[in-house]
Amino acid sequence: MALLVSFPRGNQAITWILLLLMSAAWLQAGNSAGSKNKSTFGVNQPTNLSGVQGSSIEIPFSFSFPWEMAQNPQMRILWKWQHLLGEFIYNSSSGYTHEHFKNRLFLKWTQPQTSGVLRILDLKEKDQTVYFCQVQLNTTEGMKGLQSIAGTQLTITHGISTTMQSPSIITSAVTTAGLEDTEDQRNPSLVNLGATVGVVLATAVLITPVCVLMIFLWRKKRPAD
Repeated sequence: MALLVSFPRGNQAITWILLLLMSAAWLQAGNSAGSKNKSTFGVNQPTNLSGVQGSSIEIPFSFSFPWEMAQNPQMRILWKWQHLLGEFIYNSSSGYTHEHFKNRLFLKWTQPQTSGVLRILDLKEKDQTVYFCQVQLNTTEGMKGLQSIAGTQLTITHGISTTMQSPSIITSAVTTAGLEDTEDQRNPSLVNLGATVGVVLATAVLITPVCVLMIFLWRKKRPAD
């Protein structure tokens, strides 16, 4: 549902305030049971959008109206945030951008197009709120305005952060592990050779006394020549 505004010349500001204050009641009446009237004009926005903190997002919008545009329609797109009567964050005619959105807010729209996109860069946690598009234009009946009542609820989510080790740290770890493995796992041939030498020496130590004893006994029993 959209808010339709007609500006009496010279009292535009007062008219906006009064009609915006009445918008909540209009919305409730429009949604009451048995209501069959459907607007043929208005501003269309997605009800909900979700973006990841630090990334960007686009809020599409389109609008239609029953009036005949003046030769110089002076169309302009404005955006509000937080609530229906919230402060303006963007004005296409003056180029105004809210301080919070400096260098982060861009409008993709050219007069007299009736659709466009509001792009928000580098999403922040505070960006999570409702956004309302408002359209103003000059018609043959005077200055008119349209605004979305529901707006677009933007939800900001936190991306999954992964901690990557420095390549130098990883290389160092791999090298250290390799050295440790090399120390624990020496050359098998060298290990086998050492074991063999050890066995031979141990055998020689055990056999030598036995051999000496046998020779001594053999010579003792040998008859004298």
